Amino acid sequence: MLSSHDALIIVDPQVDFFPGGALAVPEGDAVLPAINRAIETFAERGLLVVVTRDWHPVDHCSFARQGGPWPPHCVRGTSGAEPHPDLALPPLFTMVHKASTPDRESYSDFEGTGLGDFLRARGIRRIFVGGLALDYCVRSTCLDGVDAGFQVVLLIDATRAVNVHPDDGDRALAELVAVGVRPLEGVPA
Repeated sequence: MLSSHDALIIVDPQVDFFPGGALAVPEGDAVLPAINRAIETFAERGLLVVVTRDWHPVDHCSFARQGGPWPPHCVRGTSGAEPHPDLALPPLFTMVHKASTPDRESYSDFEGTGLGDFLRARGIRRIFVGGLALDYCVRSTCLDGVDAGFQVVLLIDATRAVNVHPDDGDRALAELVAVGVRPLEGVPA
């Protein structure tokens, strides 16, 4: 059962992480129906919806040409950094930007964003997390959510893994469950 102490966090639903994007997550587009249902459920109840995004400068340290592991992606001011056009954003939501300086990588939505304090100031005690990608930013956000003292629910139908190594997604899920994250398919009423 949802309450006023719950918030929804949609991690990096950006064009570059979907099929055809610069750093596409396999089957990434399969998360959109589940994410949109979750957004609708939270918005109908007047509950907090947070959408996060990578907001990289052109010379971000995670890019291969700077020695990082990834191709350029989610460069601020580009269409790839924008939310997917099929994302059904509510009229009121909070946008959080991360990894916005050249020399700092941040997979977690809590790192350097003030998100934990923002949520606590609004009386949030439990967060529901979905988005891309399970084995990177979703994983890190869930782990930091637990460390920050929140109850964390992972919407497993609303996330997919990059799977650089074939079992990365399964390992991430097992790690999250081991620290107390609750996997759930669909949002409760």
